[in-house]
Amino acid sequence: MSQPTTSGKSEAEKTPRARAKAPVFVLGCVRSGTTLLYHMLLSAGGFAVYRSESHAINLLEPRFGDLSVLTNKKKLMAAWLDSKLFKISGLDAEKIEQKVLAECRNGGDFLRIVMEEIARNQGVERWAECTPEHLLFLPRIKQTIPDALIIHVIRDGRDVALSLEKQKWIRPLPMYRGSTRLAGALYWEWMVRKGREDGRGLGADYCEVRFEDLIQDPRRVLAQLSRFIDQDLDYDRIREVAIGSVAEPNTSFQAGGGERVFNPVGRWRELPRQDVLVLEGVIGGALQDLGYPLAFGEDAARQASHFKVMRATQLNYFALRLWLKANTPLGRYFVTKNLSWL
Repeated sequence: MSQPTTSGKSEAEKTPRARAKAPVFVLGCVRSGTTLLYHMLLSAGGFAVYRSESHAINLLEPRFGDLSVLTNKKKLMAAWLDSKLFKISGLDAEKIEQKVLAECRNGGDFLRIVMEEIARNQGVERWAECTPEHLLFLPRIKQTIPDALIIHVIRDGRDVALSLEKQKWIRPLPMYRGSTRLAGALYWEWMVRKGREDGRGLGADYCEVRFEDLIQDPRRVLAQLSRFIDQDLDYDRIREVAIGSVAEPNTSFQAGGGERVFNPVGRWRELPRQDVLVLEGVIGGALQDLGYPLAFGEDAARQASHFKVMRATQLNYFALRLWLKANTPLGRYFVTKNLSWL
């Protein structure tokens, strides 16, 4: 786990014990283990238990526009109060609507207001959040929730690509139809690179966790995270409480074929040689930058030239789509297509 340092204090350190109450964002590319770590935090105690992604910054704010405008807030609340996200919150509809209408100015405010109310109802002082796509909005999160602490979970992109292919979450552009696994691999690279780039600007309020380390040496990783968030994350208690995916792994792969123990690390090794070679040809540079050894280093480097156009096209498409969503009315089209969680 890396934990950049800065010469000045972070927002969460400016008042005594503030870090111990600061909200924690557990983020990363989809299928990277964010839900597992989030459920570990909830199992450790002291955090509001809310077993859902909020989508406050990546979908709600772009969809409903300027939330300092009363009309927009009313539309947001009408949709949210009719959603499963409200139903599992345990909140009183009238009270939370009044509070949001009176105090909310942006997506960060909305998230903070809702989560603080959930925490208050549950008798705890802290909350955490785990919408993976919020990794793409770190500047906005810190702008609207200055004391937020960011944990970026990073997983081997070869395993992520397999899981994304299984789930069919990332579709390639039409000219690359049939390359779902490679599109997922490039989406992983794009998200991780953007998250790390933005994270470096957050200093001591940002850290990285390797999914593989969390699986193979959880006590050590949790001890490091305990210091980062200033809260005890006792592994024995976590295993005893075992909320959600701590007890039942959130996996795209069912145990079988002699697999007796859940082991999500290195599934890519079961692929045929040529499939691994192609994957490494597409994202080998990113894997090496992150310290993941390649199975076919020199051969993968020779393969890379075949994927230059695909890499540029897909990566630029992901970036353009994010820009449109965040900055233009057309972005509402992309957002509305993704509101199936309501």
